[in-house]
Amino acid sequence: VPQEPVLFATSVAGNIRYGKLEATQQEIEVAARAANAHDFISALPQGYETEVGERGVQLSAGQRQRVAIARAILRNPRILLLDEATASLDNESEYLVQDALDRLMKGRTTLVVAHRLTTIENADQIVVLENGKCVELGTHKQLIEKHGLYERLWSRRFVDELPPVPSSVNPEAALPREMQADVTVSRP
Repeated sequence: VPQEPVLFATSVAGNIRYGKLEATQQEIEVAARAANAHDFISALPQGYETEVGERGVQLSAGQRQRVAIARAILRNPRILLLDEATASLDNESEYLVQDALDRLMKGRTTLVVAHRLTTIENADQIVVLENGKCVELGTHKQLIEKHGLYERLWSRRFVDELPPVPSSVNPEAALPREMQADVTVSRP
């Protein structure tokens, strides 16, 4: 499941069916439910028969991602590759997609390429790469306890989501003392 899923200028059902060409409508709907996609699909003008447009332009990024996940669920692969599957999503879409991915990953080998660390938090094994080299290896808990690169990235995972700080406020004053030295404030 890539960061930008490939959808075709056909119906939602047709895009999901691409994972298993002989799939029945019932199998498609079961896959869509597992991908947290059934509710939004049912609300579309023609439901599962709604045309999505070239590359799925009629759907939001989160909806396109959930259609791609439904396709993968229908295909039921033994090995799954997720390439930045939640990277371009807002928080609500990320939650729905991550929930669907958690179900999809159960019982199969899954390789996940991710910058959003919530995607890999429950992985059996995490490989941390820096400049193309493995610098850490372990579970989420082990890597947090190691206090290395992974732990630093994990502790900063929400920084990009913070609102801008007004120029009249000293942002360092609001941070715990141990984090104050790591803060750089640039003002226009």
